[in-house]
Amino acid sequence: MRRELPTGTLETLRDDVSSFFPPRLRSILLGLSLDVWGRVEEIRLRLGRPLALNLGEGEVFVDARGRAVDARAACAVSADDLQRTVQLVTGASLYAVEDELRQGFVTVAGGHRVGFAGRVILDGRKVRTIKHLAALNFRISREVRGAADAVMPLLIDGSTVRHTLIISPPRSGKTTLLRDAVRQLSDGIPALGFPGVTVGLVDERSEVAGCFRGVPQRDVGMRTDVLDACPKAEGMMMLLRALSPQVIATDEIGRREDVGALEEVLNAGVSILATAHAASVDELRRRPVFRDLLALGIIERFIVLGRARGPGTVEAVIEGRALRREAAAAC
Repeated sequence: MRRELPTGTLETLRDDVSSFFPPRLRSILLGLSLDVWGRVEEIRLRLGRPLALNLGEGEVFVDARGRAVDARAACAVSADDLQRTVQLVTGASLYAVEDELRQGFVTVAGGHRVGFAGRVILDGRKVRTIKHLAALNFRISREVRGAADAVMPLLIDGSTVRHTLIISPPRSGKTTLLRDAVRQLSDGIPALGFPGVTVGLVDERSEVAGCFRGVPQRDVGMRTDVLDACPKAEGMMMLLRALSPQVIATDEIGRREDVGALEEVLNAGVSILATAHAASVDELRRRPVFRDLLALGIIERFIVLGRARGPGTVEAVIEGRALRREAAAAC
């Protein structure tokens, strides 16, 4: 469920995010109401197209005074707007962010992620960089303390953490919820008598901890070690070998090697907290990688999120043993 951020927090967010845009666009963004800043998830710039805000419930176009208007009356993004925004988010050096650009995005101070579209340059069959940038998506990172309150009792069994998979469609709040769950597991939860544990976080897309130059920009807890921009399977093995975590957390598993790494984590006696894109457990079953994961019986609890009452709404909680019984009965 959506939680309102305090006014002071929204003003700080507004000022921080607006600083990444050139004066003309910055003026528009600073003129938006705090109610809009409480809801905006993405700011989209497309060359020659209307300036657009994604407010979660849908996209709106805005004019030079920051008012929601029809696309034909909206402020059109110019080449100068786009070029100067790129300069601000890259520190005026595309070369300095070349490694990140291969993945299609850069993470800026504050943990916000900026995705780019343009002409992709290949080196063999691998992406070398993106040139002639024609669009960008400024995805706003929010830290919502307490976002995971409703699910924390579901994750904990005494002093241990259940092997848990959080699933949801895109933009349903699972990364925000995962971030807060990691923080609470790491810091401890006095209300539940949980003392806090060492957490290893593999943050392949820099979205959970929002690292900038390796330093988390979001509070992921006092006992959390972060491997930023690291492939999930490799990162989980690195954490096991070097950092002795009691819990390993990662966002959006989906490759076969991820499942193999989860087996290794389980065999090492470390708890798993992960997320995956899917609207339901039935959808997971239809994907071969997750079918294998379900068959292994690794996951003790599945938490299904949706947007029925805002991002992060818990739609269902499913016990892993129930799924194993169903799978056995189907054989």
